[in-house]
Amino acid sequence: MADLIKYEDAVSKYDPVLGLEVHVELGTKTKMFDAAPNEFGGDPNTFLTPVSLGLPGSLPVVNATAVEYAIRIGLALNCKIAEYCRFSRKNYFYPDLTKAFQTSQYDEPIAYDGYLDVELDDGEIFRVPIERAHMEEDAGKNTHLGGDSGRIHGASASLVDYNRAGVPLVEIVTRPIEGAGERAPEVAAKYVQTLRDIFRAIGVSEARMERGNVRADVNVSLRPSADAPLGTRTETKNVNSFRSIERAVRYEIRRQGATLDKGEAVFQETRHFHEEDGSTSSGRAKTDAEDYRYFPEPDLVPLRPSREWVEEIRASLPELPQERRRRLLAEWGYTDMEMRDVVNAGALDLIEATVNAGASALAARKWWMGELSRAAKDAGITLEELPIEPVAIAQLQQMVDEGKLNDKLARQVLEGVLAGEGDPAKVATDRGLEVVSDDSALIAAVDEALAADPSIAEAIRGGRVQAAGAVVGAVMKATRGQADAARVRELVMERVGI
Repeated sequence: MADLIKYEDAVSKYDPVLGLEVHVELGTKTKMFDAAPNEFGGDPNTFLTPVSLGLPGSLPVVNATAVEYAIRIGLALNCKIAEYCRFSRKNYFYPDLTKAFQTSQYDEPIAYDGYLDVELDDGEIFRVPIERAHMEEDAGKNTHLGGDSGRIHGASASLVDYNRAGVPLVEIVTRPIEGAGERAPEVAAKYVQTLRDIFRAIGVSEARMERGNVRADVNVSLRPSADAPLGTRTETKNVNSFRSIERAVRYEIRRQGATLDKGEAVFQETRHFHEEDGSTSSGRAKTDAEDYRYFPEPDLVPLRPSREWVEEIRASLPELPQERRRRLLAEWGYTDMEMRDVVNAGALDLIEATVNAGASALAARKWWMGELSRAAKDAGITLEELPIEPVAIAQLQQMVDEGKLNDKLARQVLEGVLAGEGDPAKVATDRGLEVVSDDSALIAAVDEALAADPSIAEAIRGGRVQAAGAVVGAVMKATRGQADAARVRELVMERVGI
């Protein structure tokens, strides 16, 4: 591992500056320039056409839905939408693109000059400036065999799957992100998380990071002070989780700080992130744009999105995540901290669906952030992966509200629903868990408990009403917790003449 200094020392001596390049795979039915299916998985090299492989005589055609999705992204990021833009060829050796170049956009992107306001954990809003969002195609996937690291170094053979080649991408490039200071790792992770939420909200991508739908290239540089020129940056490639983004930024700040402390220069390069220990390692010297030899793509005509179409797309955009959270915060009456906990737990959609199904916001939050969060943690899965639907939680809460279940019984019913035994009503019936509401049965149990210890009745009549708790406890035990404790207490008072 490289020499490192403490993170606190690094950010006290140097001013970190970030740059993020986020790639999102668009959820179109077909690829960016041909009719091959845009699907995840599948047998290797089956989602292909001659255009996917760049075979002689094949010609690309722009996917109109991909253009619409790119405009959607640009508008959601407060960008200007170009009246004229075009594609370029990015010449660089791509072993996973058989045509040996990538079709992308360079100096004329579809969207440019935007920003994104990012809410940090304590509620602070940090504005990230966005330089551009441009369209391009993804490359295929290389699998390196025979080595220890899974990378080409030390491998004895490499396999290429071209299924992903040509999948539509939008790359969002920030301007230098300054002023984050010691919170730079958090800013980077929250920025990408906010983007992920937007992609899902506007319907352009599933944005599943574990599938590589969203990937981030993380640029970090250090400079002596905020008014000094920008330092030399490194670019850590293809980081695909929020935690990993945060760790990569923190590591590079510590590593570059150690390099500068020794009086050495930071080398401009790409780097690889290592999930196992959060470190980065050297990749290759960073290539400047002119080295890619961009030139206009001769096989594709320029794009001229009409202003009318752009405004139609703008009008069709749904409520964006931050606006939605502010609205729900007001409607539900949560505190800022409670709402942040809900968002960070990935429970917002689930709670909203539960409320829409009839539960109160307070009850929905209690279930999803309490029992269900514990169940998900114990199972090692996310809340969304739990085998239960929000409507079932609303039904469960309704049974509590109607007095058919108490909290203890409701938790047992929830266990049955999670175990696949049916909906809450069926589980309660099959397990015999509904509250005993027959007063005659409860009176009999109360009388039996009072007869077992006559001193309790005398104590209650003498003013020690808390003594009724012993009878309530005895009745609850006799009914296996299925009695309504409040009703039992009322009956105790009636039976002793209070």
